[in-house]
Amino acid sequence: MSSTFAKRIPQQRILMKARNLRHYVDIAMKDTPVVLVNGARQTGKTTLVQDIAARKKASYVTLDDHADLDAALNDPAGFIAGLGPFAVIDEVQNAPNIFRAIKASVDRDRRPGRFLLTGSANVLVLPKLADSLAGRMEIITLYPMAQDELAGRKSGFIDALFGKRLPTKAPTHCDRTKLARLVFAGGYPEVMRRADSARRNAWYRAYITGVLQRDVRDISNIADLSAMPKLLAQLAMRSSGLMNLADISRGLDSPHSTLRRYLALLEATFLHVPLRPWTANRSNRLVKAEKIHLSDSGFAAHLCGINSAGELAKSDRFGNLLETFVVNELRKVAGWSKTTVEHYHFRNEKAREVDVVLEDSAGRVVGIEVKASSSIGTADLAGLNQLREAAGSKWVRGIVLHSGPGITGFDKDLHAVPLSALWEW
Repeated sequence: MSSTFAKRIPQQRILMKARNLRHYVDIAMKDTPVVLVNGARQTGKTTLVQDIAARKKASYVTLDDHADLDAALNDPAGFIAGLGPFAVIDEVQNAPNIFRAIKASVDRDRRPGRFLLTGSANVLVLPKLADSLAGRMEIITLYPMAQDELAGRKSGFIDALFGKRLPTKAPTHCDRTKLARLVFAGGYPEVMRRADSARRNAWYRAYITGVLQRDVRDISNIADLSAMPKLLAQLAMRSSGLMNLADISRGLDSPHSTLRRYLALLEATFLHVPLRPWTANRSNRLVKAEKIHLSDSGFAAHLCGINSAGELAKSDRFGNLLETFVVNELRKVAGWSKTTVEHYHFRNEKAREVDVVLEDSAGRVVGIEVKASSSIGTADLAGLNQLREAAGSKWVRGIVLHSGPGITGFDKDLHAVPLSALWEW
């Protein structure tokens, strides 16, 4: 176990695109013994931590390697002891028993930055793993590439929404055609390099098989996972809609109990990241259903059978997948915003809806509507007006993100803004 990163990983694997979360991983490693970077497979976790390991001259192991995995499973304490003072352990969920060995090692030596871990399964839904390192570990979630990362920027969009005034400079006009290209591309680094639709589809098919066979099977006791790809397709077809278990259950001919277990596994592996409902009174929710959002719009488009950006632009699913794209961009941007927010959706008893509700740590609320159209009228503000009423003194402002040019003010706290503000502000 004394092999160093330089001996194990070729230099061409070092980070190709700067990730905005890298800065926060570095900060966490300065005062926390264990840092876990988790997220779906193929989002760039390995490349990120390999770069950090190379710079810190830390030992590196991946538990996707059978020899390393056998050592971790059979002798976790010896495995951890052999890694040296600073170590990177990739795909740590493959050997959950090493968490206790890491805890014991950290309790003997609490220097910060001792262990940098990655995982493709969410330890927050595997409580025994999370609890074993409570108070010793910081968790940072890495999503697929964000638009501002691809452009070499760090978006201040969420901070701008909670500021006293919105920026006055109008973002670049991004019409339906351009937006369709972004939504269709998604953010998985590997698939974005494939221009040919057949090769993109091949990657997605292999990706689904790999996640189900490796991660889902490893963290579950479900023997038959044959319905999971069908469930993913059902969710993609219902993107940005309310979760209706009865409807999906009928479509899959699966009982509710099985469906709930499948959905929990898709959340645990970051493939499905639903949006919870928001109400001013948390104990009196008007709508309990979550909204369906897969973790990548390109992935969702593939599951819907859409094979090109041009096809997507003409599709009646464009608006739904555009909303999923925006929700995912907001989750990514939240990772490097100064303002800490939670993400929700809103729907009241009058069926007035707001696509995204951002709530900061003080309970202040911003509402965001997503429209595929290029022209916005007062009718498009109905949901935001209802949310403003429900939020009361906690209300900050509402915006409509759309495909048209320029910023339009409908009220001092209601504006229509081009969608590109997400990565340009």
